This record gives sequence, structure tokens and C-alpha cells, in this order.
Amino acid sequence: KRGYQSSIALPLKSGGDILACLAIYAGEPDAFAADEVSLLEKLADNLAFGIDVLRMRDERRQAEQALRESEERYRTIFQNSPLGIFRSTVEGRFLEVNPALAKILGYDSPGDVIREIVNIGEQIYPNAESRIRIVAEQLGAAGDIMQHHNRYRRRDGSECIANLYLKTVRDAEGRPVFFEGIIEDITERMQAEDERERLQAQLVQAQKMESIGRLAGGIAHDFNNVLSAVIGYAELALREADISERLYGYLQEIRKAADRSVDLTRQLLAFARKQTVLPKVVDLNETVTGLITLLQRLIGEEVHLTWQPGARVWAVKVDPSQIDQILTNLCVNARDAIENTGTITIQTRNGVLDETYAADHPGAVPGEYVLLSVTDDGQGMVRETLAHVFEPFFTTKEMGKGTGLGLAMVYGIVKQNNGYIDIDSEPGRGTTISIYLPRHMGEAGQSGVSADEETVAQGDETILLVEDEPVILDIARLVLEKCGYRVLTASRPNEAIRLVKERACEIHLLITDVIMPGMNGRELADAVLGLCPEIRCLFMSGYSGNAIAQHGVLDEDVHFIQKPFSTADLAAKVRQVLDGE
Repeated sequence: KRGYQSSIALPLKSGGDILACLAIYAGEPDAFAADEVSLLEKLADNLAFGIDVLRMRDERRQAEQALRESEERYRTIFQNSPLGIFRSTVEGRFLEVNPALAKILGYDSPGDVIREIVNIGEQIYPNAESRIRIVAEQLGAAGDIMQHHNRYRRRDGSECIANLYLKTVRDAEGRPVFFEGIIEDITERMQAEDERERLQAQLVQAQKMESIGRLAGGIAHDFNNVLSAVIGYAELALREADISERLYGYLQEIRKAADRSVDLTRQLLAFARKQTVLPKVVDLNETVTGLITLLQRLIGEEVHLTWQPGARVWAVKVDPSQIDQILTNLCVNARDAIENTGTITIQTRNGVLDETYAADHPGAVPGEYVLLSVTDDGQGMVRETLAHVFEPFFTTKEMGKGTGLGLAMVYGIVKQNNGYIDIDSEPGRGTTISIYLPRHMGEAGQSGVSADEETVAQGDETILLVEDEPVILDIARLVLEKCGYRVLTASRPNEAIRLVKERACEIHLLITDVIMPGMNGRELADAVLGLCPEIRCLFMSGYSGNAIAQHGVLDEDVHFIQKPFSTADLAAKVRQVLDGE
């Protein structure tokens, strides 16, 4: 009935007689620790002794001695207890305070507490109404001891979290005289619990990312093979001279649809940090400058694009195409957040993240960075939206106007490059997305240029093409043969090794898929180079895993082309590898 969940009963003994039983009840299970039991046993002994003394008035001196001993024990417990113990008036002034409570509240001594705190509700409680509520509950309750969970203000203005166990002491007529209480400081425990929950959330997020990464890898490998065939055959058909204008238009639409599918797959890979990249040491200012004209066309004339490069910006090591992906997605998002006209500002500068910043921003690592930020004066975002913006497939755009992969992809790219991303936004005040890329101690080089779609590189060398997907093998062979190359094909690694043994002197280049049954592309290349070291190698894949790249970053001596690729890109890459560039 009263909500008690545990109790302890102790006999009060006098000689061989049991005078009474001391029963204590608590509102929580297993409430009595071993040291408390020991203490209560001593208390029971003292109570029994007191009763015995009262029954034997002629032993009054012994009773007085027992009382003094009991008081000394109480005083010892009061002074040495790690819990804060106090006695206060109902109105809110301390009458007695032990050293532990003084320490909890940040005071040097109990005397300082009693002198300086003249109104408990206003000086200790962050909200004075909290004590008013507690006092009302305490005085109106039938039970003696009640538990309250509160925040308390320390002497220096900081706050602690504590459990308060409060008892109302009443006179013979039942009127409240004062409060006795125990305060248990649980600040460190709560902080540890918060840290545990934060780490648990990070673990769940990491596991989710890993699961999505594995899913993305599987999708990319199979889907990009299909797209390779669609793009390849469409481009070959477009190069035919005798097709009708209507058929040419159909093929162009097929090519465009395939390109959109390629973008979706690459965004998913980028988010999952499974995108295969070739980092280069670059000057971020030069890289961004080369994109400004394209970005302005992308966002339209109604939105003004401002470029503010920082002075003497440090070099960073990143795949230049990833900067293109980052800025394209951020600028498109910024444009969509702007109603009618507005401004998007891109900035770079050097920056340092210190220990204090990293402690307050999970995921940030102290060090030197180059900051790339994109700011818009659009509508901004509410807190609930900010909590989900980097999740895949989360979008606030209308149906059909967004995939929800843009910011997720940006997040993945930043993490893949050991960077940090932060977002600051409020409704009506726009949004700033800040990307911190680690400083690279070295000079920046020049980024490469993409293949010219109108110019297809030619050659007459012999190429060994290895691909376990028949349709990809066929389309790649057709493309290479149209470029003038002699092509040997193999659908299995062991078949390719046999051809190398038979015709090694004829073969100039090995082109191999990375993910194949029985033997991956790296293992095949090692076997081929062991037979004929002069043969050059080019890897191709929609998802390479860790066979030729660690965490998606290509080894520096590796030539790679990402599926799906255009005929011009394949021809240009083959020529580049054969020419030793």
C-alpha cells in the first residue's frame, strides 16, 4: 500500500531477552548496503540499551554514558560521511551542515555554508520554484522520507546533479519543526552515463554506416556493370552514321538516364566511404577557382555566387573530383534553400581545431586544417532537421526533387579524407556548412583533366581484357577494337594466365575487373607481372573493395577506371597507361 519494496528487521536484545524489533522500510528494492546494515545493527544495539536503561532507573548513569556514546557515533558519521547531511528550517535556512555537503556545494567549510546561504531556495536552486514545490510535497506527504532529483547551484555558479532524501521532523502536535536531509552528488555518474550513451550512439551510427557500406558495395558492383553495358551500347549506337533522328533522340535519353543512375550510385558509395579515389596534393583555392564558372551556371542567374579565397591557404591531399562533388551538392542545396534571389558565399581559410573544440564537437580531431565553407542566406533549418541532414535518403524537398543523398555524400567524402564537417543553421538566418580538410605538409600539384568526349584516343597495341560479366567483356572489346587495338579476351583469371603464358610477348596491357570469382584483379595482376613484368595493368570496377585500395584510397602506382565509363574515358585511360603517364 505504501509503496515499500524492501525492509530490514533487527532485534533489540537485552541479555537473553528480546525487548523489541526495529523495522525499517525503503521505497526501492535492495536498498540496504552492507555498511548500512552494520550501522543499523549498531543502532539497534544502542536502542536496546536505551530501553533497558529506562527500565532500570537505578542505572541512570549507564544510560547517560550510552547516550553520549551514541551521540559520538552520530557525530562521527555526520562528520565523516561522503554524503551531504544537513538540517534546515522549513523556511529555507541551514541549521547544521556536514563537511561533505559543504564540498558538494563548493564551500570551504560548513560554517561558510551556514553564514553565506540565507535562503536555500534562491541561492542553491537554479529555479527557486523547485524548492517551493519540494517543500509542498514534503509537508503534504504521509511518509517521513521522500526522494527528490534536483540540480543545485555551487558557490562558483556551476551546477551539480544530486538525489535529495528529505525527512520532516515534527513536534508532538504534528507541526513541522525542521527538515533533515541527505544529498547524494551524482554529477559524475550522470556524466558517465551521458558519455556511455554518446559512445553507444556513435557505435550504432558506425555499425549503420558499415552496413550501408556493405550494401552500397554490393549494389555498386552489380548495378555499375549493368550501367556499363547500357552506356557502352548506347554510345556505340550513337556513333553509327545511318541511324534516324528519332532513334538518335531515344539513344540520347537512354544515355542521360544512365548518367543519372551513375550519379546516384556514386553518391551512395561516397556516403558509405566506399568510393575509390586517387588523392593528390592540391591548392584548394586553385581547385575551387576552376569550378566557380560551372557552379554559377548550375545555380542560375537569380542567385549570386561570391568566392572569397583565403590568403596563403595550406595544401590539402584530396581527390580533386571530390571537391567538385562537395561544392556541386552544397551549392545546389543552398540554391534550393533560397527563395527567389539571394547569395551563396564560398570561402577558404586556414584554421586550427584545438582540444577544447574537439571535446565539444564529437568527431573533430585537434590539428591544423583548411576550412572550406559554403554559406547561403536562405530559409535555414530547424533543430529537428539538423539532427538528420547527413542521413542517407533524408530530404525535406518535394517528392521527385531530391534523393536525400547529397549531404550524405558530402559527409562520406569528408570522413574518407579524415576531415570534419559542421553545420550552423537557424530558421530565417540561412545556413553555413564548414568542412575542415587536414593540412598536408607539402606543395600542391596540378589536378588532371577529364577526357574529351569528342576525341577518342587510338592505338594499335595488344590488350588482354579480363571480365567475368559477358556483356561488359563484349562492350569493352568492341570499344577497344573500334579504337584500333588488338584485343584478347578472358572471362576467368586462370584463362587469362594461360593466354599470358602462350602470348606474353604480344601483350602490352592487361585490363582486368577487380572483383571476380576465384581470384581478384590484384592477385591476377601480380600473377601476370610475375610471368611478364613488361605488361602494364589497368584495373576497372564499379566497386573495388580493398583489393587495390585501402579504405577507398588507391595506391599511388595503380591505374584505375571507375565503372561505368564512357567510350572516350576508356580510350583515354588506356592511352594514358600505355604511354606511361
